[in-house]
Formats: sequence, C-alpha cells, structure tokens
Amino acid sequence: MWAYVAVVTVPFLVSWTLTPWVGRWALRRNLVDRPGGRRHHPHPTPRAGGIALVVAFLVGIGLPLLFPSHFPPIADPNQPIWLRGLILGTLIAALGGLWDDKVDLPPTGQFLIQLLCALAAIWSTLFIERINNPLTNTQVIFPRPLVWALTIFWVMGMMNTVNWLDGVDGLAASVAAVFSLVLVVHLIARRLNSVALWPLALLGAILGFLPYNWPPARLFLGSTGAYSLGFIMAALGIAAGAKIATVLLVLALPIVDVAWQIVRRWQAGKSPFTGDRGHLHLRLYDVGWSPRRIILFYLTWESVMGALALFTSSRRLKLVLLPLVLLAALLTVLWATRQTGDQGEDCG
Repeated sequence: MWAYVAVVTVPFLVSWTLTPWVGRWALRRNLVDRPGGRRHHPHPTPRAGGIALVVAFLVGIGLPLLFPSHFPPIADPNQPIWLRGLILGTLIAALGGLWDDKVDLPPTGQFLIQLLCALAAIWSTLFIERINNPLTNTQVIFPRPLVWALTIFWVMGMMNTVNWLDGVDGLAASVAAVFSLVLVVHLIARRLNSVALWPLALLGAILGFLPYNWPPARLFLGSTGAYSLGFIMAALGIAAGAKIATVLLVLALPIVDVAWQIVRRWQAGKSPFTGDRGHLHLRLYDVGWSPRRIILFYLTWESVMGALALFTSSRRLKLVLLPLVLLAALLTVLWATRQTGDQGEDCG
C-alpha cells in the first residue's frame, strides 16, 4: 500500500513546491495572460504553470523505475514501451505548449504539436486497436490504417477538449483529477496495479497544483499544462484497456460541448478554432455562476458518470446509457446557449 501512497505523495509535494517558482519564472519571462477579450480575470496572471504539473507527473511515474522491487510487478508486457511513449508524448506536449504560451501559435502550429503527440502514442503501441462488441461479447480488431486514424483523432480530440475546457480557474485540472481517480479504481479492479500507478501520479501532481489554480487563480495551466493534461488523459485512457465507453461517460459534458462549438462555428461561417465565449463553462459564468459553482457542477456530473461507468458491468447497459448521457450533455449545452444567446463573435 505504501507504494500507492508514495506515487501520490511525491508528485503532490513536487508540484506544490515547484508551482510558485514556476509562477515567478513565468512573470520574469512575460508569460502572462492579461485581462481583456474572453479573459475576465482582474489582474495579469502568469501562465505555463503546467510545467510544475508535468515535472511532478514524470517524477511520479519514474519512481517504479528507480525502486522496482517496492512497486507492483509489470501487469502488461507492453507496459515498458507504453511508458516510453507516455514520457515522449508528454514532453512534446509540454514543450510545444510552452512554445504556444510564448508566441501564441496559429491553429496549424497547434495541430502539428498534437499530431506529433499522437504519433508518439502510435509509435509506442498506445493505440486504439480493438473494441468489445457489446452485442456479441466479441472483440472487433481494426485494420492498421483505421487504428492510426482513430488514435490520432482520439489524442488530438482529447488535447483540444482539455485546452478549450481551461477557461475557468481550476476547471480543467479538477476535471482531470476526477478522471484520474476513476481510472485508478478501474485499473485496480482489473488487477492492472502497475498501470494504475500512472493516473495516481497524475492525481498527485494535480492536487499539488490546484491550490494555486483554484479560483481566484494565482497562475494558469497555460497551453503547457492543457496540452500535457490532454495527451496524458488520452494515453491513460488507452492504457486502461481502450475503454472508450468509460471515458466518454466520464467526459461526456466537455466532449459534447467541444463538438457543439465546432458545429456552431461552422454554421456561422467561422473557423471552428475561432476564440469566443460560446463554451458551456463560459456561458455559465456569463449568466452569473461563480467559478467554484461551475467546477462543482462539472465535478458532480463527472463523479456520477464515473460511478455509473465503474459499477455498470454490463456492456449492453453501457451501450444504452451512453447515448442517453450524451443527449443529456447536449441538452445542457443547448440550455446554456439559449440563456446567453449568440456568443459566437471573435473575442481574441
């Protein structure tokens, strides 16, 4: 048990200790978000706080390598190469995100970073190769080109989801924390104890970062943290056995919100990547919800969906629940859209 405690505690302490230093460093480097446009925070706030989170996570997943005899044995023969891909993709996401924080990359530059992360996952066999057919209880194995396409879509989609979710203090990190906890329980239940150490390390890193990111935030994740969190969550979802239904249940609300914003912007004749205040969390803020209330709403949703995913063993029941949950998420997004009207204008 102490191994699990260590994998949470060490990243927590590293993140909690390093985050203030990163904030001061970001201020000196002028890595700062200033109020205006879509940003409603009152004072210039350092970004790139995700550096501390990434370092803490990498320290956490490195502990079993340093002290292998004190940690659970490898549960899957692919785990060593998965770990290399996880580390490589995280570093690409963090360095690319830091570059974006510095120069504000155009969408093509952001896509290139996300594509490189997806290729790192594919190189390390962290790909979506097969799914369970809930109707026949058999596995469907995809051809290689479809495997690569699905994995690229999955990784890039998750990175964009987390990046766009990072619009309210503490929201993206809080959602990632609950997601990590759900994966830990899921992996331990499947006796993949050594893989469960990875989301545990992420949970510890997030908990050390959140006191500084909690509203009112003293620093932001920045693209450094958002890209890294998105890639790590995508990779861990695959390492957990590509339980797509479980991930979709837990993250249904932000995923549906992203899909709706893309459709809405296309209908308005604008780029899907045009910045505006159309996202659900920003609409809730605009109708008077406090950041803490928004976080509580998302975490309640995510916790209920996570419990459903964990305690629903029937694949057929999950197949029925998933469209209902996605519909509920869509209705929530449409309700918020109606409350605030057209927020599609470009706000910088």
